[in-house]
Amino acid sequence: MTLRHRLCLGLLLLLGYTTSPALAAETTVAVAANFTEPAKEIAAAFARATGHKAQLAFGPSGTFYTQISHGAPFELFLSADAERPAKIEQEGLAAAGTRFTYAVGRLALYSTTPRLADGAGAILRTGRFERIAIADPASAPYGQAALEVMRRLGVEARLKPRIVTGTSIAQAYQFTSTGAAELGFVALSQIVDVKGGSRWIVPARFHQPIEQQAILLKTGANNPAARAFLKFLRSETALRIIRRYGYALH
Repeated sequence: MTLRHRLCLGLLLLLGYTTSPALAAETTVAVAANFTEPAKEIAAAFARATGHKAQLAFGPSGTFYTQISHGAPFELFLSADAERPAKIEQEGLAAAGTRFTYAVGRLALYSTTPRLADGAGAILRTGRFERIAIADPASAPYGQAALEVMRRLGVEARLKPRIVTGTSIAQAYQFTSTGAAELGFVALSQIVDVKGGSRWIVPARFHQPIEQQAILLKTGANNPAARAFLKFLRSETALRIIRRYGYALH
């Protein structure tokens, strides 16, 4: 490189031109369904800030865990729980020291019908509805949390014949928002910007904490975009988005 080229490169770096299409990279991220909308916003902000691109896939955490265990080419995993990222770490599929809690989820009982979901969840005891939607407890932490709430209230056995199970929290919300089920246990993040209807934000003490953890997989350990996205997830820009969707921070 000539002296002139070195001086030009130094000037560009000094002025802040540290990202170029030639240096930009792409990473693939498996994202728990409850985090769909905030993840989209974070990925857009990440692209603007770094030039890197995050390709997002959404679904149940349990399904992603199975796929990752069988070699699916994801580089990052944003789970809806802490259990599955910990298992991935124990199984040697992750980059050491990269697992952390990026959000703590909140559960809500939601209905498109005004005043049906009351502020204390009493409708679950009165049973004045035909169907209630939840995510599959076997693969979705929000579904497991919904079961814990029903058990705490002593209504699980009574409501069992009325439960409509979605493959993910996204499908549970779809059942509820379309009226296929009058009520549904959904992620608070899914209804933060939804007007009308009725809702009960379930007190956090009614179920085990929905501690959502992220982890860098070994497949992305050498990808600068993957490492940059994990770092960006802890930035103030990302944290503002996470808070706005109703999540607590660890």
